[in-house]
Amino acid sequence: MQLKNWNMVIAAGIAGILGTIVFDVLGLLFMGAWDVPNALAGMLETGLAMGALFHYGIGITLAVIFAALIPLFPGPLWAKGATFMTVQTVLGVWLFMMPMMGMGIAGVESPMGIMLGLGSLVRHWAFGIVAGVAYGQLVPRFAEGAVRKPRGERVTA
Repeated sequence: MQLKNWNMVIAAGIAGILGTIVFDVLGLLFMGAWDVPNALAGMLETGLAMGALFHYGIGITLAVIFAALIPLFPGPLWAKGATFMTVQTVLGVWLFMMPMMGMGIAGVESPMGIMLGLGSLVRHWAFGIVAGVAYGQLVPRFAEGAVRKPRGERVTA
């Protein structure tokens, strides 16, 4: 699957929102706070609403990039999502975002130490798995020219 039309971009965007929701639920369960939107709000010197908007925008953007790169990764969509997010977490979060926020590489200089980096990786895996599976389910529904017969069989117009 590749991004061939805007419907696929929309499907990827929705998959990104779903993945970000799962990412946030895990954060609330294990961190006890809506940590990323709060951190972004602090960095941007805005309110929580802007932090959340930026956070979900990042999730949508990551899912669209993932959808465009799907052919580069082996395996089923859930594994492609996990692989993509491993690369993104190491390069984007561990080596860029966390050091920029004064937490050191992979968060080792944070109060949580390496557990912050590992927790981030697990949450990003959940995002990637959910976004990959959701994208695979949404694309056929958004595919240009696809219609449904009453029994639910797919045909193309």
